[in-house]
Amino acid sequence: MVDFAGWEMPIAYKGPGGGILAEHAATRTSGGLFDVSHMGRVKITGRHARRLLERVCSRRISDMQPGQCRYSLACNEQGGVHDDIIVYRIDDDDFLIVVNASNRIKMLGHFEKVRAASDLTCKIDDQTTSTAMVALQGPKVMDLVSKVSREIPTLKRYRFAIKNLVVMKLIVSRTGYTGEDGVEVILPNAAVGMGLKLLLKDAGMEQENGLMKPCGLGARDTLRLEAGMPLYGHELGEEINALSCGVDFAIALEKHTMERGEPFVGQDALLRTRDAGGPPRRLVGFSLEGKRTARQGMKVLAGGKEVGLVSSACLSPTLGFPIGMAFVDKDVAVDGAAIQIDTGKDSLLEGATRKLPFYSPTRGT
Repeated sequence: MVDFAGWEMPIAYKGPGGGILAEHAATRTSGGLFDVSHMGRVKITGRHARRLLERVCSRRISDMQPGQCRYSLACNEQGGVHDDIIVYRIDDDDFLIVVNASNRIKMLGHFEKVRAASDLTCKIDDQTTSTAMVALQGPKVMDLVSKVSREIPTLKRYRFAIKNLVVMKLIVSRTGYTGEDGVEVILPNAAVGMGLKLLLKDAGMEQENGLMKPCGLGARDTLRLEAGMPLYGHELGEEINALSCGVDFAIALEKHTMERGEPFVGQDALLRTRDAGGPPRRLVGFSLEGKRTARQGMKVLAGGKEVGLVSSACLSPTLGFPIGMAFVDKDVAVDGAAIQIDTGKDSLLEGATRKLPFYSPTRGT
């Protein structure tokens, strides 16, 4: 167990067949159960809720439908990233925002600042400690969920439904952070124990049958890295330009010109970056020869000169060789470029850039 943004979190679970590698493999082959209650959950409701989120989010909010989720960035005025978030549209003026645990207090302040600056009428309600959140991820998860719900398996990706389980309401979304199919469930904190027992039992997901293994932060990190998903503090940050992070799909630079569109915080800075030819460095994946892995902050070399820095790396449990992500100069940000990683110990690791993601269930590795 470790302290993570004020939460006591498991790196991995002990016991027979436990550990990061076993948890990673279970998620890739059957199913993994993650307690992600540390993620912040903030309700924003009222007449100007949508307008507030249009100002905060780098993607459009007005065209979202009730029951839809949308991944977005929240930027600062310089075009850096306050946080990456998931927006749930419950109704016309009723939204739920999931933020990173380490950024929850900062984001609450950011919401309040934007609301005050535009004199908006809406309520900002931090529901993190009154709710819990769990993620069920893996190729067998939806088959198991179909035993307790006909509706959930029919949801498209990034859609959600509100369901009743005995005396509690659940928000079940077809989202996740592993590269696998699955769901994330938000439910009342006081009822999470009972709710999970009912859900796991009725769906036949009991740990004893090996279909659903509890997983910690270690496996969560190796899984998201194989899937090419950015992590705040590594691929995203206040000093990292949003256009360099590899998530351009989540940035609508012209949304202020669209119907009911409004400019978002940081949009002007990002437009200047784009018009100047883009950021000098871009995020890429890379793989290495041998078994030695890189570490965050190590220098990336090409042609004998420094061209970037490693942001994340690990020995991929699925692929069996070292992988990572790095910010590199634009001319190196192409698939298959030869690179070296400077370990800082008079040794270099040979490798090459790779297109992200490293793994997806639809195309394998």
